[in-house]
Amino acid sequence: MPEVDLSAGTIEYEDTGSPSAAAPTYVFVHGLVMDGTLWRHVVAHLRDGARCVVPTLPLGGHRRPMRADADLSLRGQARLIAELLDRLDLHDVTLVFNDFNCVPLLLQEGLDGRVGRLVLSSCETVDNYPPGIPGKMAALSAKLPGGVFLAMQPMRLRPLRRSPITFGWMSKRAIPDTVMDGWLAPVLGQKEIRRDLAKYASGTKQGRRDLQAADAALGACRKPVLVAWAAEDRVMPPAAGRRLAASFPDSRLVEIRDSYTLIPEDQPGVLAQAIRTFVEETA
Repeated sequence: MPEVDLSAGTIEYEDTGSPSAAAPTYVFVHGLVMDGTLWRHVVAHLRDGARCVVPTLPLGGHRRPMRADADLSLRGQARLIAELLDRLDLHDVTLVFNDFNCVPLLLQEGLDGRVGRLVLSSCETVDNYPPGIPGKMAALSAKLPGGVFLAMQPMRLRPLRRSPITFGWMSKRAIPDTVMDGWLAPVLGQKEIRRDLAKYASGTKQGRRDLQAADAALGACRKPVLVAWAAEDRVMPPAAGRRLAASFPDSRLVEIRDSYTLIPEDQPGVLAQAIRTFVEETA
């Protein structure tokens, strides 16, 4: 897997599809304790005639620990994404988020110069951060000494991964064990990865303040925005998705049926088609 050295550390990423300058470029961002494989099905639908870049961010599913002094807060993650786009020299990117969301901070800090369009699919919002039961449990455990280690131990048992406080309300369909084993192996096996995850998850109070302060930046955004939301989402309420779409001057809202938060797992074909149509209409 290719790697790129950034200020926070070494980031792994996949780069598939067409390298043509005329082809659209997608960059896909995953959520907490996941890696880029979250997007494997969506990429399979989109990579013909497009370039798909899928980084694994330091959110607990990464295999390469970050530097000990790295800023892995919500704001730090936004800066890391912008730095990634710079280092890979990507232009007119369609930046796609699921579960995780640092877009308000990207916009507030003017870090969106390489971004042409935004896609926000069932993700955190200013009024839902940390999101739902899973997000609140992650934030609580990260604030306790050894809390991340203790919170992750039940995840070794595959049946417990379908609990509402873990991944049970994240995907309507069970995520394949082989995929989830890959997501969990780093945080279960490396204390430095748990340290990185705790840096992010323990800072949700400041992250919420930062999101609130940056919320006005959404109204000043002139980029086309697609908000794709799971109609049955139990972690990211559909009403939050509607409010998010209404915050942007140039946005469209698509509600996707028969899915929970992880639309790339539950309805990847529907999401891919919505993204493709959005990019074609805003080209």
